[in-house]
Amino acid sequence: MKQFFKYVLATIVGVVISSIVGLLFFIGVIGAIVSSSDNKEVKVDDNSILFIDLKQEIVDRASDNPFKGIDFATFQPNSPIGLNQIIKALANAKEDPKIKGILLELDAVNAGAATAEEIRNALIDFKSSGKFIVSYSNSYSQKAYYLASIADSIFLNPEGMIEWLGLRSEIMFFKKALEKLGVEPQILRHGKFKSAVEPFMLDKMSPENREQTQTYLLSIWNHWVAGISNSRGIPVADLNRMANQLEAYNAQKANELGLIDSTIYKDELIAILKQKLNVPEKEDLKSIELKKYINAPEVAKRKFSKDKIAVIYASGEIGMGEGGDDQIGSEGLSRTIRKARRDSTIKAIVFRINSPGGSALASEVIWREVDLATKVKPVIVSMGDVAASGGYYIAAPATTILANPTTITGSIGVFGLFFNVQNALDKKLGVNVEVVKTNDHADFFTPFRPMTNEEKAIGLRFIEDTYQTFIGHVSEGRGISVDQVDSIGQGRVWSGVNAKEIKLVDDFGGLTDAIKLAAEKAGLENYRLVEMPKQKKFFEELMQSMSSEAKAWILRDEFGTSFRYYNRLKNMINNQGIQARIPYDIEIY
Repeated sequence: MKQFFKYVLATIVGVVISSIVGLLFFIGVIGAIVSSSDNKEVKVDDNSILFIDLKQEIVDRASDNPFKGIDFATFQPNSPIGLNQIIKALANAKEDPKIKGILLELDAVNAGAATAEEIRNALIDFKSSGKFIVSYSNSYSQKAYYLASIADSIFLNPEGMIEWLGLRSEIMFFKKALEKLGVEPQILRHGKFKSAVEPFMLDKMSPENREQTQTYLLSIWNHWVAGISNSRGIPVADLNRMANQLEAYNAQKANELGLIDSTIYKDELIAILKQKLNVPEKEDLKSIELKKYINAPEVAKRKFSKDKIAVIYASGEIGMGEGGDDQIGSEGLSRTIRKARRDSTIKAIVFRINSPGGSALASEVIWREVDLATKVKPVIVSMGDVAASGGYYIAAPATTILANPTTITGSIGVFGLFFNVQNALDKKLGVNVEVVKTNDHADFFTPFRPMTNEEKAIGLRFIEDTYQTFIGHVSEGRGISVDQVDSIGQGRVWSGVNAKEIKLVDDFGGLTDAIKLAAEKAGLENYRLVEMPKQKKFFEELMQSMSSEAKAWILRDEFGTSFRYYNRLKNMINNQGIQARIPYDIEIY
């Protein structure tokens, strides 16, 4: 018995010690992550180069959560970087006497087309200071080369290449897969261009969808080509010929064609930079990475002012509820807008939208608060990579709408998507569902039977009513007739260039331009910016983030590059019901 108690006691002590060690390890990991993500002010050396590679995911507003983007295999943080941080850092570097120039080392750029446009414009503004920008890469993607094209000198590894092919958009269709599974998509829609549901009802693109996709892709491509032509002095026709004939297939050809200034190795690049900065050969270059420079001290601080401009971020799909960093919630965002409207020290609102849309009802809830805010103070919408369907719905009442030429917008239309899994359960799994009901349509929205013709008619009527509300809001907000909105609506997607031509947006510009315009509309010379909604504190999100990020990491590890397809299918299944959403997920390559 004595031996028994001795072993029990030893086991208990062992469990306690191992638990304490585990807790200390966990605290240590958290401490390391928090420390690595801490916004400590950094020291910048004299005669420094700002190093920019843009490998991190770029979002409109970076999260304060240190677990966002963490690699749970190594416990190393790889958090997204905010466009707001990049723009602010470049503006600061422009005035910073310690920063003498920028080195862009770009291969791929982990951002959308409009985000890349805003960074490019910020780099152009930096150049106006007279400081240099040099670009180097082992291989340029098209988006990376578009950014690099504004550099004073563009260099490429002698064995590298420039991906200069033209743009494409790839769409995956699930119709045959659903048929094999025995799942019937029941679709109600308004608008011949409302192609968000096409992947579930067709096995290839409709002519209307192909037309709209070709139109906005060509618009974005033409904008890129014109920008590169202006920067590099290469005629547009030559740039298109190079793409069509795959002429820039290696570094030597890219050099001959004038796409780059020279082919060099990294050591030669360092020698060139040392010469620019008058650094002796045997000394090291002074440089600082963008992700560190973000926390550098401001060179030209604004005077304190009680007057504020609120920058309200709306990123992700639109749904009911509170939302989060990458999802727009009707309740959370509405409350934020209402707070900004009621705050007398906030003189104007910049509403930054980066959303493909989502729930039509949630969009209506948010629209109401935006509409009320415009009656009290200027509301300037700044569109990011995409502000379409529900994303345009919530933008419509704004005082002024700014978009980038490469923004994807429009998609004014509504659809309903409901899945009938009756055959899948019966034939594939041998499962039968029986229903007991008090009235004829008590099981209207059940996934276990098809809708009746009467129910489809009622559903379509609701879709039509929602569409009429949508185009009515756009008509009122944009000051154009309902018929005109309908003619450019029908679910059709437009680029920023096209959208300006048809009066869906007022002018071109990014977040910086929107802030300047808001100050002008509010009559402010001195003001301070407040970003909203207020981000949650670290410990509020700790456990939620640990579980959700770990789950995402496991799925990414399993699916690899196909993870995005899993996400698309999951989102569409979750977003059954009445939707104001852009077709599929538009990715431009």
